[in-house]
Amino acid sequence: MSRTLESAPPAPPSPSRPSPAVYRRRRIVVFTALAIVLGLLIGGGVYTTSALGAPIPAAAPAVDDPDPIASEPQAVVQPGFGTWAVGAVGFDGLMSAGGQDTPMAMASIAKVVTTLVILDEHPIPEGEGGPDIAYTDADVDIYWDMVAQNGSVAPVVPGSTLSLKESLEAMLLPSGNNYSISLANWAFGSVDAYVERARGWLADHGLDQTTIVDTSGLSLDDVSTAADLVRLGEIALENPTLAEIVATRSVDIPELGPLENSNKLLGTHGIDGIKTGTTDDAANLLFSADVAVGDSSVTLVGVVLGGDTHALVRSAVADLVDSIGPGFHEVDALEAGRPLAAWATPWGETATGRAQEGASVVVWSDTPVDVAVDVSSLRTADEGDEVGTATVTAGSEVIEVPIVLDAGIHDPGAWWRLSNPGGLDHGVAADPPAARPTPAG
Repeated sequence: MSRTLESAPPAPPSPSRPSPAVYRRRRIVVFTALAIVLGLLIGGGVYTTSALGAPIPAAAPAVDDPDPIASEPQAVVQPGFGTWAVGAVGFDGLMSAGGQDTPMAMASIAKVVTTLVILDEHPIPEGEGGPDIAYTDADVDIYWDMVAQNGSVAPVVPGSTLSLKESLEAMLLPSGNNYSISLANWAFGSVDAYVERARGWLADHGLDQTTIVDTSGLSLDDVSTAADLVRLGEIALENPTLAEIVATRSVDIPELGPLENSNKLLGTHGIDGIKTGTTDDAANLLFSADVAVGDSSVTLVGVVLGGDTHALVRSAVADLVDSIGPGFHEVDALEAGRPLAAWATPWGETATGRAQEGASVVVWSDTPVDVAVDVSSLRTADEGDEVGTATVTAGSEVIEVPIVLDAGIHDPGAWWRLSNPGGLDHGVAADPPAARPTPAG
């Protein structure tokens, strides 16, 4: 039996290979897409790193400087004769003056210099009388010599012994010229030695317009200016022994009896010192006075030289003190908590810088009180941080008050940084634009 053989179906045609041009196009598309994806991944990472690491912008302060404070000028009742000057302890300059640089005979005000020079050599501890001094017939001779010259004297007893403090009381209260000489001889060996020491003391204290030729001021060549004598009075009040003596109306020394202070203004108009002076032609008074200012007080130191009588000088001094005193006043320059600066950040936080404490000053007349605020820009800070200083200035007095934040300024966080690329402070580029290379093409 025969078989009929059938032929196999034809095989499917094999796919044709792409042409080289098609292959190149496909490769370009693939690698371009890959590059775009990689670029997005890499670029996003660079941006994220840059945004999260860049400094946040600094918030600039809005400053509120208080306006200067000044009162009306104080009217002063001036003497209208001689020369005068009035200052105040702790205040620069003079409150009132007339002819303050004109040299005038100071008379027994010179005994203030004598006292200070002696106490420099022999200081008296507080509450004590100092060394004992024996008085002899030689001191009695000095007494009678001063009487012959029509100088003021205090009694002296041969064979008596007084403490240094008692001896100074006899010199200062009744203005005993004889005790000024006896004390100079005791302390320095002679009047000439004292005068040499006194001139050095004056130079050391900058009293260049004051001349000393003796211990008592009896000579008209013992001269000074009102400005110098105000400074001398301030130095005198710094010495506790001298300040106590000149504020005393009278003492009773057993060997000498009662001694009265020649300053008849003591205890009136707040006056508590310092020394009278009398020449053949004029009366002088170097004075100190305490005037109340709020809860405190101010010590005035002044002098009037060249009055016809002590009564006239006393009246002039009383008018000066009474008219100058009310010119001192307390100014509340800052209140605690007063807002002085404010900060607002681009991400919505705000904080205020406030005075940590109050500040008040006592000023004279129309002396201006100024407050200067010094703060800077802030990036972050905590509540209570000190962020600046408010400087209160009134004449020579300066008070610095810290400024503190009443709220914190915090980092805005990652989301604000990523969503506000234009608000970040990226710093200065490593290369300025002009120095960057120009791309080829």
